[in-house]
Amino acid sequence: MAREQRLAEVFVELADTLVDGFDVVDFLQVLTERCVELVDTDAAGLMLDDQRGNLQVVAYTDESARLLELFELQREEGPCLDCFASGETIANVDLADAAGRWPTFAEAAREVGYTVSHALPMRLRGQVIGALNLFTIAPTPLSDDHLAVVQGLADVATIGLLNERAIRDQVVLSEQLQTALHSRIVIEQAKGILSAQGRTDVAAAFRLMRTHARRSGEPLTAVATAVIDGSLDAERLHRASGSTA
Repeated sequence: MAREQRLAEVFVELADTLVDGFDVVDFLQVLTERCVELVDTDAAGLMLDDQRGNLQVVAYTDESARLLELFELQREEGPCLDCFASGETIANVDLADAAGRWPTFAEAAREVGYTVSHALPMRLRGQVIGALNLFTIAPTPLSDDHLAVVQGLADVATIGLLNERAIRDQVVLSEQLQTALHSRIVIEQAKGILSAQGRTDVAAAFRLMRTHARRSGEPLTAVATAVIDGSLDAERLHRASGSTA
């Protein structure tokens, strides 16, 4: 499939998600996954402003990206934080040369195996609501065209979230973002439970929940809650998906 055709499909996929009752966490998860798919990167993580002046990790493509994003917040240093503060893209940063800029973050990212990082704002005009981090293993810079693709996808997501506020009000958006952050906590707990039950890694546990949510039409958070309260377990999820534990 031509890249241009796939890109058009992804924009439609993101726009089609913007309906009443859409799952914010899953929506942003799709955003991170599609950015990695469409440009020459290996992982992505996304932080959102919780409307109280704090950034929180909401979506990521793998555990290494999640841990790096959390490390940024703990150390108060890194590309996502600088991108959010400035509202400007920070692209093609060679992590081997970034010790003076982000000494602890650059070292941590290199230890994981990444050589280049990028950060793009979740921004509409002057309002910045978050930042998207991209990481690459090979020392290959992103072209201007690829950066434009990622920014376009981030813009679609930002418009979708801010339109919710325009339709309702700012309090609703704040509650929505808080719900998204709470949902991520619930999902992380459920991933740990399923991982222990199925003796598998947390990434596989997340895929199992997400597949069940999409097939059943339930919100991902509802599936995670059911795992936590015991009404769903790894065996039942595997049976429902037609796979074996």
